[in-house]
Amino acid sequence: MNTAVLPASSPLREFTAGYARSGIAVAAFIVLLLILGAALCAPLISPQDPYDLKQLDIMDSKLAPGSKSAAGWPYVFGTDDQGRDMLSAIFYGLRISLGVGVFATVAALAIGVIVGLVAAYAGGWVEAVIMRVVDLQLSFPSILVALILLALLGQGVDKIIIALITVQWAYYARTVRGAALVEKRREYVDAAVCLGYSPMRIVLRHIMPNVLPPLIVVATVQVAHAIALEATLSFLGLGMPITSPSLGLLISNGFTHLLSGKYWISFFPGIALLITIVAINLVGDQLRDVLNPRLK
Repeated sequence: MNTAVLPASSPLREFTAGYARSGIAVAAFIVLLLILGAALCAPLISPQDPYDLKQLDIMDSKLAPGSKSAAGWPYVFGTDDQGRDMLSAIFYGLRISLGVGVFATVAALAIGVIVGLVAAYAGGWVEAVIMRVVDLQLSFPSILVALILLALLGQGVDKIIIALITVQWAYYARTVRGAALVEKRREYVDAAVCLGYSPMRIVLRHIMPNVLPPLIVVATVQVAHAIALEATLSFLGLGMPITSPSLGLLISNGFTHLLSGKYWISFFPGIALLITIVAINLVGDQLRDVLNPRLK
């Protein structure tokens, strides 16, 4: 029986072999897949819907890990002050944190790529104006800009996404502009100009494909940054509303109970957040090593 085999020089084979050289990166990738699976399948694998009031029992509030509910099934990570199962709350919180982080990063990447390409190819006063705006944006700490925006906009998933996009797009714009300036001086761009191709076609079909691969690595790491920033803002009470809990909000909810010994309400969401961010960063670091020819 014939089986499909990748050729020895397959780019996919080379990429897989290069990534597999690091056992830590492979383990991080597996952990990240498990986290994504838990977030996507939260309604199916969670013992309860922690935000359905019909499923909550105030008599089960602040139960220690391993305690049993009135119905007889165990609370593996305990419960919070509302009687919510912490394991279920973490699964649902992962959905919010990952969704917000990925969506904000993709949107900021799209805006940054467009702005950076326009600045690099247009040049002149257009580039000068755009880069002054970018420099102004990057001169302020991300957390400060996000805090000011959320203080003006209020709480909400859409508000936190707008804040994250605002603090991220300038970084991509500067990165793309630098890479595009290098590609703009290549011979193939000069040839395209001589052939009479439009600036739009040159930018989209010739320059952009050559500046995107490095951005994939940058975007991977920025997802972890967006998740951490969202968790920080939610912990401070300026991010997600109580009806759309993220891991940061779960940590904040349990912070007031730490001194009374109810450590698990904040501890387990904090561990989930830490593992998620570390796994994403490890995967991004290995992608950088594999995709950057200078590091081979």
